Amino acid sequence: MANASEILFTRLSDGTLLRRQPDGSYRPTEGRSDHAKLAALTEAEIESLAASDPDHPALDNDFWDGALAPVPAKEAISIKLDSDVLRFFRRDGRGYQTRINAVLRHYMRANENAG
Repeated sequence: MANASEILFTRLSDGTLLRRQPDGSYRPTEGRSDHAKLAALTEAEIESLAASDPDHPALDNDFWDGALAPVPAKEAISIKLDSDVLRFFRRDGRGYQTRINAVLRHYMRANENAG
């Protein structure tokens, strides 16, 4: 996980863009995107712009077949964890439950065929 001093921008849940200041605080800043101009583009114009972009590979519909794995359903449970384990996962802030799930998924995959 990146250190707070390495993060130059962050976005609030309401969409407000914040920029890190020299004193370490974050202050709102204006983005440079012309959202009205982007919203006015038609699908054909977007496709044309994408096709003319040298950094945009030509991807047809076959490319996307099977690209997105189904997301397993989440189930709320109550679990007791050792306090030091919970502290470890919480120290990086929000998303600690997702990180715990990722560790458990890694363990599950490593042991699926062991049995």
